[in-house]
Amino acid sequence: MRVKTIPSKWLERNGRRLDCGPYMSGAIEIRELLRKHTADLLPALTRGHDGGIYNGPQFGRTYVTDSEHGVPFLTTTFMMQGDLSRLPLLSKKDAYSRKLRYLRIEEGMTLISCSGTVGRTVYARPDMSGVWSNQDILKIVPDTNKIPSGYLNAYLRTRFGVPFVVSGKYGSVITHLEPRHFSDLLVPRLANSTEQEAHELVQEAANLLSTYQAKLNQATGLFLSSVGLTDITPSEWHSWGSDLGFTAKADIQSLRALNFNPRFNRLCKLLKQGPWRPLGKLCVPGTLRRGVRLSRVDADPEFAYRLIGQKELFWLRPEGRWIAKKVIPDSVLVEDGCVLVAAQGTLGESELFCRAEFATGKGLENAYSEHILRVLADENKIDRGALFAFMRSEAAFRMLRSISVGSKLQDHHRAMLPQLPVPYPPSEVRDRCHHLVVEAYQSRARALELENEARTLVERAIEKGGR
Repeated sequence: MRVKTIPSKWLERNGRRLDCGPYMSGAIEIRELLRKHTADLLPALTRGHDGGIYNGPQFGRTYVTDSEHGVPFLTTTFMMQGDLSRLPLLSKKDAYSRKLRYLRIEEGMTLISCSGTVGRTVYARPDMSGVWSNQDILKIVPDTNKIPSGYLNAYLRTRFGVPFVVSGKYGSVITHLEPRHFSDLLVPRLANSTEQEAHELVQEAANLLSTYQAKLNQATGLFLSSVGLTDITPSEWHSWGSDLGFTAKADIQSLRALNFNPRFNRLCKLLKQGPWRPLGKLCVPGTLRRGVRLSRVDADPEFAYRLIGQKELFWLRPEGRWIAKKVIPDSVLVEDGCVLVAAQGTLGESELFCRAEFATGKGLENAYSEHILRVLADENKIDRGALFAFMRSEAAFRMLRSISVGSKLQDHHRAMLPQLPVPYPPSEVRDRCHHLVVEAYQSRARALELENEARTLVERAIEKGGR
């Protein structure tokens, strides 16, 4: 239970609002602090559709599999991720309609989750331009003649801005934010040099994240093209026919029809046309498996590992639970360059099941749940970044889906997993792919550092009175 004493003038200044949320969140205290600064109301600093602060209408979503007929579609789950190359595609017909065309994202916007877990904030980086967002993402479009876009984003992510953002939320089971809740949000005006420095830090971070995305795509493309292949697309996969009405010779490993479907066999044959190796032969013996089950005892971060599950695995800033080190084995940690694959889930097209991530840098400080497959390359056979370049491909994703077993939650067939074919490029190509992946994750790590620097810069300037 939390108890807090507040002065009566706070009630008077906030319409005699008696629910405790705004007062406990710190928003009112921060508003009192900002009275000492020159500050503008947020709506005076934005421009565009509905004044520049808006979300979207609820609408039925028509998804397509061919990029010729669709546009990338961002949801509140995907907005937290680093790799945006596998976004679902919303029908162009719907996207460009009068009802939805204003939901297009442009570089420099601030995107805020406004339904469910509200207040999560990201800056629209260059490679987000041309992506559409759903109705649960609220957009803030800064008037760059009045305020630098990066500074506004950095402020909204500070310990002063976040309470303002979430103070207007409502709802019990599912919380919501609406554009009207931002009508009285105060934005302190700092020295021009400070605002510009914060903007440049955030913008450089956005550019680095776009570089991260480009290098990952380049690594995957190079890996496959070096053996005469191109990655398949979802549209191509579905054009190969359905998984119904076929005959196949089963073996003792499995009696599930999905594991013998013609599309899977066709893809495997395609990957075997050039040099290839079985996945199991490329991994350190005994490592191609899911994590261990573990007790979950909460502890302070000083004495704990951050436990990462399948959803948080792909986030730029994971928010896992802190679990006491003394009650879990060291096997929950992973080695540098380990490929982590979401290993349990369902077969929906936009589900994370069978998507891959690369463990390096600060990611090695985390613990990973039992639901994540570890794919640790034997560096005497293949560079770890090179193996990841393949495992993140659509081809690898479709193969992993095809060896699913289970009823509701799917898993990977333990006998079929090591047999999956992996193209085997020349050594110089494998080395180049590895370095592209490493450089990509270095860009990503630097981007997060720059965002932190911008936030710290703004917080310190506000504490010092705007100097």
